[in-house]
Amino acid sequence: MTLADRTIAALAGDIGRAGVTSERITEACLQRIVDLNPRLNAFITVLADAALAAARQADHEIAAGRRRGALHGIPLSLKDLLDLAGTATTAGSRVRADHRATRDAVVTAHLKEAGAVIVGKTNLHEFAFGTTTEDSAFGPARHPLDDTRSPGGSSGGSAIAVRTGMCIGTVGTDTGGSIRIPAAACGIVGLKPAWGEVSDDGVVPLSAQLDHVGPLARSVTDAWLLYESMLGRHQAPGARLEAAPASTLRLGLPRTYYMARLDPEVGRVLEAALATLRKAGVAIDDVPLPSAGDIAPVYLHLVLSDAAAYHADTLERRPGDYTPNVRHRLELGRYVLAEDYVRALRGRAVLRAEVNRALDGRHALVLPALGIPAPPLGAATVDVEGGPEPVRNLMLRCTQLFNLTSHPAITIPCGATSSGLPVGLQLAGPPTRDLLAIAHGVEALFAHA
Repeated sequence: MTLADRTIAALAGDIGRAGVTSERITEACLQRIVDLNPRLNAFITVLADAALAAARQADHEIAAGRRRGALHGIPLSLKDLLDLAGTATTAGSRVRADHRATRDAVVTAHLKEAGAVIVGKTNLHEFAFGTTTEDSAFGPARHPLDDTRSPGGSSGGSAIAVRTGMCIGTVGTDTGGSIRIPAAACGIVGLKPAWGEVSDDGVVPLSAQLDHVGPLARSVTDAWLLYESMLGRHQAPGARLEAAPASTLRLGLPRTYYMARLDPEVGRVLEAALATLRKAGVAIDDVPLPSAGDIAPVYLHLVLSDAAAYHADTLERRPGDYTPNVRHRLELGRYVLAEDYVRALRGRAVLRAEVNRALDGRHALVLPALGIPAPPLGAATVDVEGGPEPVRNLMLRCTQLFNLTSHPAITIPCGATSSGLPVGLQLAGPPTRDLLAIAHGVEALFAHA
């Protein structure tokens, strides 16, 4: 294992001793980018010189006893929706080819205050309006285990970067699953905090009422460390996230909707993961979500309208600068009726109430994060139990509810298909800090299964 393959938590305790320096870690990550990015296309912008300068500064400060916290000297990346002063924020689009940020996004500023080293900005589905990271002005991103497949999206480049050691942690955004989908597809941890917790100031929006900013990482502890720093609360090296004891946990499984329309292999892996939890003493009850069939139309009427409103001017003046699929979705948003938008807002309130009822007496909900393995690039449909289904529908099916209800949600790896493609389990519901403690406990059970 090289420095580029270790966790934030492990590296934070070693930087400044045993010959481990931020400069060496950063060099290792940058070499991975040189080696892998031409094939995987995870990064739009690489900031090698600036990153190495920041790493040397971090080493100087740490040697002088001025350690800022667990992220000090750790190489991170940013999804290219977040502003970094002096650097283009392209949002994966030709529409923003001439853009250059004049200040840092709030999240970027918090991470820099923590002493993090920013190695670059990652590829994404254009304007975060897609699930596969195929429709980007900079070309498609490719799955780190099979470059004929999608890494998920829209934060696909971010997930690739962490999985392959091009960085040690990253920041993504999630409007319908865009952190959790690629995290599940690539076999890492992805956290969508509760809505409004992490600032979206300086982040290009898709739908301001559904957008969330959060971390992708190699472990739940790393996700916690990133989340804390994104809030401006910088944990010290060696800080510990306490795990919720399995024997005390009671989880709700919305089986009727969420365990249907799965790839058969994914279904088997998920059932095995649930069996592991039960064996450890976790109580799992089936819970109803009566309006689950309304999730997709409620979501679409809101996100299409919000996105069309934000892009109204450039969509009129520069339609040819959008990728065709994203332009089509934005144009659809122009035809959502006001009455349908209002109905969607009412439907959102109903769904939030149903999730709260499902959580009553339970610590969290448990469900798939992604019902299929990473799909082939260019695939329009995928076969699942019950017949073929459009890829976009299947990739959003398990995640978009919690953008509508604002509950935090996290995905953690729980196994793999026979061909080695990762499968992710999703937990959702309680306050973010409590959810992280639950996820940490569940992660430990899977590690020892």
